[in-house]
Amino acid sequence: MTAENAVPKNAAEGVPGPDAGLLSPVRAGTPAEAATSDPAWLQAMLDAEAALARAQAALGTVPATAAAAITRAARAELLDVRDLSLAARETANPVVGLVRALTRAVAAVEPAAAEYVHHGSTSQDVFDTGAMLVAARTLRLIRADLERAAAALGHLAARHRDTAMAGRTLALHAVPTTFGLKAAGWRRLLLDARDRVAAVLDGGLPVSLGGAAGTLAGYLEFAAGSPGGSPPPDYADRLLDAYAAETGLARPPLPWHALRTPIADLAGALAFVTGALGKIAVDVQSLTRTEVGEVAEPAVAGRGASSAMPHKRNPVLATLLRSAALQVPVLAAGLTQCLMCEDERSAGVWHAEWQLLRECLRLAGGAAHTAVELAEGLVVRPERMRANLALTGSRVVSERVSAALAPRLGKARAKELLTRASAEADRTGRSLADALAALPEVAEHLDGARVERLLDPEGYTGAASALVDGELGGRGDG
Repeated sequence: MTAENAVPKNAAEGVPGPDAGLLSPVRAGTPAEAATSDPAWLQAMLDAEAALARAQAALGTVPATAAAAITRAARAELLDVRDLSLAARETANPVVGLVRALTRAVAAVEPAAAEYVHHGSTSQDVFDTGAMLVAARTLRLIRADLERAAAALGHLAARHRDTAMAGRTLALHAVPTTFGLKAAGWRRLLLDARDRVAAVLDGGLPVSLGGAAGTLAGYLEFAAGSPGGSPPPDYADRLLDAYAAETGLARPPLPWHALRTPIADLAGALAFVTGALGKIAVDVQSLTRTEVGEVAEPAVAGRGASSAMPHKRNPVLATLLRSAALQVPVLAAGLTQCLMCEDERSAGVWHAEWQLLRECLRLAGGAAHTAVELAEGLVVRPERMRANLALTGSRVVSERVSAALAPRLGKARAKELLTRASAEADRTGRSLADALAALPEVAEHLDGARVERLLDPEGYTGAASALVDGELGGRGDG
């Protein structure tokens, strides 16, 4: 059998291996991967079932002993994830099989409590509440990593407040900037991402409680048949409040089976997170090029090795960040289009969200975790920044000389002269100062010493240092 035709033994037997992250190294081994795994998702749905039973018990429509038994039995390790996955093919969602398995587990320890499992509920309530629990747990990890990476970038910005480097626009040297300002900009992006994550965490992740068609009819009917008799008129409100309290999630304004705002909000926040991290990644990749060499990733033995070229140490952390930043917005677009959800429950749109949401969560979570190591270990090389600033022979500050001449010659004429002098310096290899000295109109207004001062790149970083001070000074960064 040829290598391309070989089939792994377990796959040949119809038993696929777990998704271990082989094709998604950015999240492999990270806390976000564990928080979004099949067992974690299963536990979140079980947590939703147990919280519902406790909420109903708090209102007297489920016996307290039954709620306690359900909570004790709602443990992922007691159920077989693979069996539930296969059973889901027959019902198009994993909750139906989960309810059966949980009911059996409850019956084994307290038979009388089994009838109160999933009491008046529906699959989407359990799944969506579980999804919000998974999202909340993962977003907290992401927020913590964003804050930690932002803190490291803040230290870099302060340390290199005045470290001059070439600013680059359209891939070419523009005017000087400072590395401190660049790091402060990266930090600002991460704080903006953190704020978007926090906004979703603060009320944007609701419980799902609607029943079969969003009317809560099943919950009300089962409550009416409980030993306590007919529920009070405000039972639905009280149940929503109790369920939100038990889960730690928000109470939604309306049942949201077909109103997918929470999913769209998650998609937007996660796309922004990876986009912010991706900006840092592409900057680091550009600055770490052999011919640039202004920064380097932290050195770890064996990391970044090439399979063919022993001399290479590839920027793998930035590569991982960029890979996530290219994937999540595409997946997030799929989640956003799921706002177009028909009727009171979708046949396929809801189902399409699940894997997209998980991938967004674990890619963003893996990227945020990776960014911490990159930010905390980034090596900055001011000497290379100075050397690269000198590559154009001070032409990088031609704008400054033009501005100095403009009041005397007019803006257009000053720019024309500087363009001519820069082209002459580039063509002949002369310094820009010599090329300018050869122009009578320039020599008439600026002596050689003044030109030399104007052509010092490190003296032309504008308000960069003040901008860094203002950014690091607070302004609600918390």
